[in-house]
Amino acid sequence: QVQLVQSGGGLVQPGGSLRVSCTAFGSIVGILVMDWYREAPGTQREFLARITSGGTTNYADSVKGRFTISRDNAKNTMYLQMDSLRPEDTAVYYCHTDLGRFSYWGQGTQVTVSS
Repeated sequence: QVQLVQSGGGLVQPGGSLRVSCTAFGSIVGILVMDWYREAPGTQREFLARITSGGTTNYADSVKGRFTISRDNAKNTMYLQMDSLRPEDTAVYYCHTDLGRFSYWGQGTQVTVSS
């Protein structure tokens, strides 16, 4: 059993920055890949970024160059640093991982970009 607990997010003006975190608890040995997704009202959940246990990353085109995914394996924590935020980045952000045949999601964190 794995629990993903998120923190961070909030309200920021356009052009600003925020960071969201995701800490894994429980039977976490074997977690290789962790992801960030987001879901805006009326839209499907959108993939944003992925990081492997070795640090290899990839990003969706919509956030490439603005968002940075990272992880601290010693703290079992993954981060998403979001810079140059735009109003269209407003959404609930979720972390995710698969372990075996199970898929785990964080509780979601609201990010609102507005002046």
